[in-house]
Amino acid sequence: MKFTARNILGWLLACMLIRLGFVRKALKKALEGEYMLSIYFHNPSKKEFETSIKWLQQQGLQLLSIADLEQIMLKQHTFPKGGAVITVDDGWQGNETNIVSVAETYKVPVAIFISTQPVQDGTYWWSYLAQAKKLNLSPPPVQVLKEVRNEERLLRVEEYKKKINLVREALTVEQVRKISKSKYITLGGHTHSHPILTNCTDEQVFFELLHSKRTLESWTGQSIIYFTYPNGNFSEREITVLEELGYSLAFTCNAKPIASDDLRHEFMLPRLGFREGASFAENICRMTGVWQATLRKLRYPTRRNNEDSVSMASPPLATSGVAFK
Repeated sequence: MKFTARNILGWLLACMLIRLGFVRKALKKALEGEYMLSIYFHNPSKKEFETSIKWLQQQGLQLLSIADLEQIMLKQHTFPKGGAVITVDDGWQGNETNIVSVAETYKVPVAIFISTQPVQDGTYWWSYLAQAKKLNLSPPPVQVLKEVRNEERLLRVEEYKKKINLVREALTVEQVRKISKSKYITLGGHTHSHPILTNCTDEQVFFELLHSKRTLESWTGQSIIYFTYPNGNFSEREITVLEELGYSLAFTCNAKPIASDDLRHEFMLPRLGFREGASFAENICRMTGVWQATLRKLRYPTRRNNEDSVSMASPPLATSGVAFK
């Protein structure tokens, strides 16, 4: 855990929730088949990811692949008792060591959703803003650029790209090819340049979804049929384009477990976000849905930093608030 005031307060709240039995009750519901846990990461340390996988297994949960989930959705398998699905967004370079190696060691399926432009260029657009802030260049907050038209976001980020050089953050093409060969890893799409899709034009949305799909397929020789929305933002338009392009399902950032009724909406599947750098007690509450449900009840305003990924009560066809992952 990173020792910040926020994380210490989070740890205290999480310890209280665990002591009061909320996690135990949530696990009981999952193990009885009331819902599946759907958990996603971004760029965890190896210790964070390995500890999470071990804890989930110790609770008696069965880790399922995205293909398993699709078969359940198609009613080719019954809704499971104790099911859990693990997904990872963006394609950070550390994922090979911190996620793929752990998945292979513990023999658990994991889906990694990759944005293709960062793989080609090496960096993510929000990192330029973070570095610009460190250099006192007065960049706009990431949240501000998430709320403007995509053209404006591109222009503003380009200003800082001209002034700043960053080290590689994303997987390389060779790494993508390598991990695609693991029997425990499924790759999916996460757009090309990681824009906020609802801020894009129709043409931009079509390009982002098609180009990233074709690029990943050309790198791996595999069909790319699964998707996650950057930042969790989507509308009926994005769903329609995904269907037209042959995607089978998509995950949102709507922070709740997957109930059987959720499987009727294959392009609106919810997920629970792991927060890198927070205490493991907090993340136990997050992975079981207790953290998010508690904050909803308290009407606590949540706003993610670059490691968070939780939506508090977003309407199913609007946005799901995530800072930029």
